[in-house]
Amino acid sequence: MSKNKQTAITPIREENYAEWYQQVIKAADLAENSDVRGCMVIKPWGYAIWENIQKALDAMFRETGHRNAYFPIFIPKSYFEKEAEHVEGFAKECAVVTHSKLEHDGKGGLKVAGELTEPYIVRPTSETIIGASFAKWVSSYRDLPLLINQWANIVRWEMRTRLFLRTAEFLWQEGHTVHESEAEAREETFKMLEVYARFAREYLALPVLTGTKTESEKFPGAVDTYCIEAMMQDKKALQSGTSHFLGQNFAKASQIKFQSRKGEVEYAWTTSWGVSTRLIGALIMAHSDDNGLVLPPRIAPSHVVIIPIYRSDEEHSQVMEFAERIKQTLKGLKLDDVMIWTELDDRDLTNSERNWYWVKKGIPLRIEIGPRDIAQNSCMVARRDKEPRDKTSVAIDALSAYVVQTLSEMQNNYYQKALDFRTDNTINIDDNKEFYRFFTPRNSEQPEIHGGFANSHWCGDSACEEKIKDDLKVSIRCIPFDAVEEPGKCICCGKYSQKRVIFAKAY
Repeated sequence: MSKNKQTAITPIREENYAEWYQQVIKAADLAENSDVRGCMVIKPWGYAIWENIQKALDAMFRETGHRNAYFPIFIPKSYFEKEAEHVEGFAKECAVVTHSKLEHDGKGGLKVAGELTEPYIVRPTSETIIGASFAKWVSSYRDLPLLINQWANIVRWEMRTRLFLRTAEFLWQEGHTVHESEAEAREETFKMLEVYARFAREYLALPVLTGTKTESEKFPGAVDTYCIEAMMQDKKALQSGTSHFLGQNFAKASQIKFQSRKGEVEYAWTTSWGVSTRLIGALIMAHSDDNGLVLPPRIAPSHVVIIPIYRSDEEHSQVMEFAERIKQTLKGLKLDDVMIWTELDDRDLTNSERNWYWVKKGIPLRIEIGPRDIAQNSCMVARRDKEPRDKTSVAIDALSAYVVQTLSEMQNNYYQKALDFRTDNTINIDDNKEFYRFFTPRNSEQPEIHGGFANSHWCGDSACEEKIKDDLKVSIRCIPFDAVEEPGKCICCGKYSQKRVIFAKAY
């Protein structure tokens, strides 16, 4: 990029990607750090993106037969102790409630009182507490399948936090289902993973790889964990959703049993799956640029902003009347299943200030209207995927069709751009030295953007996986479903391998 080119965000991606990410969030007014350590305040524009994620996913869940419910945020410690691997996996991240009240300490302050007979864990995930309810709800094969989803907040005591990507408290959905057979539960696990993949592609314009997690990367207590993995613009991977086949592990821990068709009492088969506000982080890092947030239209809170331009009270009245008419013209338009929303910005700011405000917030289309445009019955339209000063004159009679067509084109373009980026930065590597060079920055003190997805052979030994992780901070992101069997040598130890896996640095 030319050093003379002015950008709204500093530093730019190439200079300091981590700080660029924080500045995009600030410039778009998405969220901020809370006074509560490790927690965030999600501001209206950021929360509106989450609401759109909820709305789209909720419809997809309903289409697949799931219904929403809500379960307690507090989980008795004894529930966690029933599934040893599960508690081991979450033990270091748990926030624990040990007392029930506060009392005056006689010195003008408060002291903790009312010690609980059993501590409560503040929900880090809900398999155990939901399992307790499922054990009451399920008694016969006629009660199955049981398909439940919960929209909730989660607490995991993270020490190093980053807005949307990793915070002590975050928002998510978690699906929990119970099935009569292993085959049905596995089918559910794959079905919901594909729901996530389709949502990522169609709404977030985010190309994702689907595959299996290795034993060391799977969800604690699960038999198998499957994931969708996306590449960010710094060439790192972001796990964007997971679906877990839990087998009968949690059913046995929670005593979820049913009378089978043969009249025998059997343990059920269960699954769980979830995505979180981390998807907003994915949106930012996959699409945004050095001028701020970039939003695929199908997930944007608003799609069009009308910016009236005038120099006098007389012009103001004339332009605002015209602007209101255009806003009404665009009302009710849809982009596929998404309602197109229009903002009208008449704040006491300069035209440039209002334009840059919406550029940084990532609104897809900006419409400028002034007296000249009224005289020509047209308007000037700027697209977020073009340079800020790149504008097109559009006749008012053709504006509605132009808006729908352009938003659709932008949605497709964002997906293709992200897909091309991933393709360009995914390579097959068979040589150990080349592998290490690929993931080693030239400047170790201030690492430049480097690496990508390495499609390399792995022998299946966790020791090799750990060595690469220790040496390079590179992990196996997934064993792709579409990986073909081919003889090769493990990128770490050189032993026989029958297929390639995806290695990458990750968030």
